[in-house]
Amino acid sequence: MTPQGLLRELPPTDRGARRRAALIAAARKVFERSGYVNTRLSDITEEAECSAGTFYTYFKTKEEIFAALLETVQEEMLHPGAGSEVVDAASAYEVLEASNRAYLASYKRNGKLMGLLEEVALVDPVFGDLRQRRADAFISRNARNIAELQKRGVADPDLDPELTARALSAMVSRTAYRYFAAATGRKRVNFDKLVETITRIWANALRITP
Repeated sequence: MTPQGLLRELPPTDRGARRRAALIAAARKVFERSGYVNTRLSDITEEAECSAGTFYTYFKTKEEIFAALLETVQEEMLHPGAGSEVVDAASAYEVLEASNRAYLASYKRNGKLMGLLEEVALVDPVFGDLRQRRADAFISRNARNIAELQKRGVADPDLDPELTARALSAMVSRTAYRYFAAATGRKRVNFDKLVETITRIWANALRITP
């Protein structure tokens, strides 16, 4: 099964959409509390205060509702990057900082889920594929933004946008995982300092000097 095969069409009615969203919210609480492996469908229906029949109206398996939950998180985290507001190096730096701040804040809010995704992706090839597709979506977005900065003359024109995006995206995602999702070895970090450091690394790599 592919990641897309885990995602059903959205309910056609508002009532159905609300019930589905309530199930996803309940599942999030249970997954974060019990972990993916130990979560049972009965735990989710109990948290959502609904019957098993209601659950199966919207999801067939635990895998399906976990995939739906991850999709909602990705939509939140995949925020816009550099855009038309960039006119010079100073504004490019400001956009980089805002983009990194939004991503890291979202990752911090969803740290437990990101940690679960890392764990499940190691043992389930479907979620391994989903994790890779998620990473590719961020890389593609960042590559487009880097190319736009080059076009506007505020980033090093000799850099390959995709290779640069892969390197910088990996740096940011692994740093975020280290501080906000890793089950062991987690350290406290000043959030503003983390944003400042990552932004300066991005800017130095792209040769953006405000």
